[in-house]
Amino acid sequence: MRRLKSLATAAVVASMFATGLVLVTAQSAAQAAVVWNEDFSGAAGQGVDSSKWNFDTGGGGFGNSELEYYNSGTSNVYQDGQGHLVIEARRESGGHSCWYGTCQWTSGRIQTAGKFTQAYGHIEARIQVPKGAGLWPAFWMLGGGTWPNGGEIDIMENVGRDPNTVYGTIHGPGYSGGNAVGGTRNIGQALGNAYHAFAVDWSPNLIIWTIDGSEYFRATPASIRGNQWVFDHPFFIILNLAVGGNFPGSPDGSTPSVNRMLVDYVHVSTSSTTPPPGSTSALRGNESGRCIDVPGANPADGGRLQVYDCNGTAAQQWTIGTDGTVRALGKCMDAAAAGTANGTAVQLYTCNGTGAQRFTLTAAGDLVNTNANKCVDVAGHGTANGSQLQLWDCTGGANQKWTKV
Repeated sequence: MRRLKSLATAAVVASMFATGLVLVTAQSAAQAAVVWNEDFSGAAGQGVDSSKWNFDTGGGGFGNSELEYYNSGTSNVYQDGQGHLVIEARRESGGHSCWYGTCQWTSGRIQTAGKFTQAYGHIEARIQVPKGAGLWPAFWMLGGGTWPNGGEIDIMENVGRDPNTVYGTIHGPGYSGGNAVGGTRNIGQALGNAYHAFAVDWSPNLIIWTIDGSEYFRATPASIRGNQWVFDHPFFIILNLAVGGNFPGSPDGSTPSVNRMLVDYVHVSTSSTTPPPGSTSALRGNESGRCIDVPGANPADGGRLQVYDCNGTAAQQWTIGTDGTVRALGKCMDAAAAGTANGTAVQLYTCNGTGAQRFTLTAAGDLVNTNANKCVDVAGHGTANGSQLQLWDCTGGANQKWTKV
């Protein structure tokens, strides 16, 4: 949201992620622990809860040459009495001056800085965006500090000239503005025709974007062209409806004079499937019912990991490190020879700090090698003792789902 996007880059990424997989299941949702929520259940005309939200105000363009003046109070941001927040952009000056002269539009932008921040978890909002040339609704997060060094996660952006497409993007040092890293999903009809659930599942070294539970993009440290990954600290949430600017272009005569972005809820949760960094537990496969195991409890380098009856021994006790390592018996889970191809063996090896040993367990139960962007998979859907582990494209299959026990 913060800077001009590269449409050419977005188009390439859109083709790469044209098909999605369902990420959030009923089971994973049931396991989630809500840590913050906003359901906008106030009376019609009531403002936002000031214990949760702040207003950004002004008409300085916000680094994007936007045309609106952001007001505080209930003039542009209010609840409708039916369980929704309304962020309203209106064609009017509001008596304000903007960076280009007399303002042409007013609108609203709210955020949670200093009141709620979150590192990792499932961050979701159900939103119906408006339709019209030059409109730019967004649901996003900032990491604070100097932009882009603190990081930015755009969970949802839509622009009026491209009504069918949702954009998901990250910005950081060396990959901001037109060089940002992101993906898109074209749903075949205007997003503004209905409410949609926009979300990210954020875990160490991995962010996954979904619309209505269907994945369309994921980012890892391998995605950012050798630059610094800055998504390992708390971020705050922002909702706004911009008008005009570098990314969407200007409104025209066809743009309605009153435009409403409707937000049903914003929910933030963690999941019991994801051990906190530094915790030790067994990892049980959802399909086999057996645990990830070091054969014979032998810590020699190169031992191919397997599933085996859960027995509580040290060979099945894995510690999730803050550095992304998964450790047992003093060694690390490792992609053999730093392989990134389907079928690469998952083994035990001396910890060495390479991407071959960087894993994250997502809220959906995927154990992902973030260097390869592939999931730890039980080869051939094996369920017997001794079935071996490999890396494979993440499919959402039960042979790739893991639960701490």
